[in-house]
Amino acid sequence: MKQPDTILVMDFGGQYTQLIARRIRELAVYSEIVPYTANLSDIQAFNPKGIILSGGPRSVYEAASPTISEEFFSFCIEHSIPVLGICYGLQLIGQVLGGKITTYPKKEYGKIGIKVLNQEGLLEGLDATEVVWMSHGDQVTELPENFEIIASSETCPVAAIQNKTDQIYAVQFHIEVNHTPNGMQILRNFVFGICKCAPNWKMASFINETISKIRNRVQNERVIMAVSGGVDSTVAAKLIEKAIGDHIFCVFVDNGLMRKNEVTEVKQNFEKLLKLKHFSVADASNLFLSRLKGIADPEEKRKIIANTFFEVFEAKAEELKGQYGIIKFLGQGTIAPDRIESGVTSGASAKIKSHHNVTLPEKMNLEVLEPLALLYKDEVRKVGKELGIPEDFIQRHPFPGPSLAIRIIGDVTEEKLRIARESDAILIEEIKKAGIYNKVWQAFTVYLPIKSVGVMGDARTYQNMVLIRMIESQDAMTANFAKVDWDLLERIASRIINEVPGVNRVVYDVSNKPPATVELE
Repeated sequence: MKQPDTILVMDFGGQYTQLIARRIRELAVYSEIVPYTANLSDIQAFNPKGIILSGGPRSVYEAASPTISEEFFSFCIEHSIPVLGICYGLQLIGQVLGGKITTYPKKEYGKIGIKVLNQEGLLEGLDATEVVWMSHGDQVTELPENFEIIASSETCPVAAIQNKTDQIYAVQFHIEVNHTPNGMQILRNFVFGICKCAPNWKMASFINETISKIRNRVQNERVIMAVSGGVDSTVAAKLIEKAIGDHIFCVFVDNGLMRKNEVTEVKQNFEKLLKLKHFSVADASNLFLSRLKGIADPEEKRKIIANTFFEVFEAKAEELKGQYGIIKFLGQGTIAPDRIESGVTSGASAKIKSHHNVTLPEKMNLEVLEPLALLYKDEVRKVGKELGIPEDFIQRHPFPGPSLAIRIIGDVTEEKLRIARESDAILIEEIKKAGIYNKVWQAFTVYLPIKSVGVMGDARTYQNMVLIRMIESQDAMTANFAKVDWDLLERIASRIINEVPGVNRVVYDVSNKPPATVELE
């Protein structure tokens, strides 16, 4: 099989690094991420048609900040490999090649208008003015030799630069996020116009390659698969089953923190719809709830849940060993956003929150197998469709691994779980009735540790508050709150207050991501 044209993405710790690669794959061009520490021989082995330098959380002039050598650029020029820097990548190009970067009194965060000064090459097809998504405090104040400015904003004179002779380009804004409306046009210009890539990569190629990799790694060993009933773990389970057959053992852990009727529904779905040979439920609800008692800090809750999950799976693997033999691997449905927000994609990444399936214990007997770790949710859904997984699975809203524990702000109690479960069930029932379940990315309720005064039956109440969160997104890396019908919101709120004892107030979250995250904890 012919090697597809490849764009490498060098990771400097940016929250959107994986998103850059995903956007390139959307263009039917293969993309792979390498750490910024990759040496030139490693890079050459990929035979890349182009290289993108990602964003990052540091300042290029700080001691020990991620950097790259001048030799790297000499190598790219010698081999005619175009380079595109994004945000930190632009500043890095400026720093390494002799320009000057300084902190700037006026920061740029969010949507900014820019003037396009050169509508050829990288910015071809753009209007004279464009809206882009900025997120930076530093700026290039002196250009490296032979570079020209091709876009600027009111507070950022150097918004995009190029050296056409050496094929080095850079933008200060994020072209990979949806909030830059013509970001994909810029990416197309780089991938097709400048790098001359052919669109010769398909999702079917990913499936075949992944099945082959699983077979080569697992061989005749066995895998215990952590399934939640959600799309990620379900698709991962089917991929692993395609590779190793009935050597996969799917286990759903009831942690006592699940949504209403979740355990029954997942059990029925796996046994009737997916027809996997080995499926079982491990009831560890008492164990999880006892360990979470009195714990209010969200990071501590996540870590306790993560460690307890792994403990339960290792115990289950030991239990299965007597009947089926040694189980060597733990399969997980980890996807790119889990790894990004947990800060494990590179040594330079900032941690936003610890995802349960990424926060590994120091000592583990099982090796982790994560066939979807480079994909985003919508890509996972495409894989699921290719594998013939029923639509009900494919379109399920994401549900966090720590479950309702992080949809209860503060410590977890049975009473708070009841309120979270019942209010969430009403919300999902109503948006399904309204026909918008598949139109929003995610919808859920959150128990807030706030009591407020209300009036019910002409009497004073002092009861709990529930928050509704509904968002629209493509990949969960950026998101907007869903602007749903007011009558629908009123109906949902009314039902929650009337049907969930202990609640007298419902609020709606109108925060976007960024600056907020999808979940509150």
